[in-house]
Amino acid sequence: MKAAVFHKMKDIQVETIDDPRIEDARDCILRVTSTAICGSDLHIYNGMVPQARDMVMGHEFMGIVEEVGAGVKNLKKGDRVVVPFPISCGTCHFCNMQLPTHCENSNPDHYGPEGEIVMAKGAGAALFGYTDIYGGYNGGQAEYVRVPYADYGPRKVPDNLTDEQVLFLTDIFPTGWASIDWAQLKGGETVAVWGCGPVGIMAMKSAWLQGAKRVIGIDIQPYRLEKARTTANAEVINASEVDAVQVIRDMTGGYGADVCVDAVGMEADRTMLEKALNVVQMEKGTMKVLEKCMDAVRRSGTVTVVGVYGSPYDNFPLYKWFDKGLTLRGGQAWVHRYIDHLISLVQEGKVKLDDIITHTVPLAEASRMYDIFNKKEDNCLKVVLKP
Repeated sequence: MKAAVFHKMKDIQVETIDDPRIEDARDCILRVTSTAICGSDLHIYNGMVPQARDMVMGHEFMGIVEEVGAGVKNLKKGDRVVVPFPISCGTCHFCNMQLPTHCENSNPDHYGPEGEIVMAKGAGAALFGYTDIYGGYNGGQAEYVRVPYADYGPRKVPDNLTDEQVLFLTDIFPTGWASIDWAQLKGGETVAVWGCGPVGIMAMKSAWLQGAKRVIGIDIQPYRLEKARTTANAEVINASEVDAVQVIRDMTGGYGADVCVDAVGMEADRTMLEKALNVVQMEKGTMKVLEKCMDAVRRSGTVTVVGVYGSPYDNFPLYKWFDKGLTLRGGQAWVHRYIDHLISLVQEGKVKLDDIITHTVPLAEASRMYDIFNKKEDNCLKVVLKP
């Protein structure tokens, strides 16, 4: 089959590899009909997370069931499904608590020749196409993919919905939803979302759906700000032109937003000095957006983090968290917990997900599109690949 394979930093090639096969009774084999490039994929592409060579990329995918293991009774050949990006067993302690991103069985510790743990210690559930730290599973930027625990993860897709309407139920819509769900809105809040990429825009859409009165998007790229304004009905702030924290305070009577969402993570823009300090301090990227969120949120407000962070950071603003009495939540989204409700929102027409797609291309063009997406060229916001 053809697949987008990561070899080293900034080197992803579409090439022919062996077809996947059933390895466990709870597996299924999926023929991929649509898959997407995620901002999180760029963390691997740019060397911001520990890399795995010769791994098929991609954790946002859907398709048609081709084969099921003997233990899979809820799916059959020909079913059209969308697949959550975390790989979760559905039966362990954490899965039973509806915390599938902490599954104990999908990403067990790996041991070296002397019995030492060499991978995965302390990591959460496995993720498709996301390095050996998260299980070493091949992803879905391919013609076919093996889906473990297929009796728990995949969800059948209503016939009247297109791939594009439901593809982002794999990750970015549940992730945006989680960023607001964790804030436990009561209704009428001001929500400021830092980062107007796909996840940030989904957080904005989710904020409206969960009762926000005002939604603000912050970014430095004009085309992303425009997309947030037109697809998520957000007020927007260009942080390259103004002090976004001060503008948010001015917009809220001096108090700050009730909720700030960090949908950027460690790959925010950095100066050369900041990059040099990263090397000295052995840090990956920057936490400047998290600091901005903690500045811009009101006292006793909530900051949620769905942008990825991959290393410890010196000078974490612990004093600010303590002084302002903030609630801080973050992590991978509980897709399995949310997905059935979110499918119903799409089916009922309460939310539109496909309006963020800017590029739809054959899988064969994956390498070129990674480069364009990474460089923020051609107003590229979201890429869908068609195997």
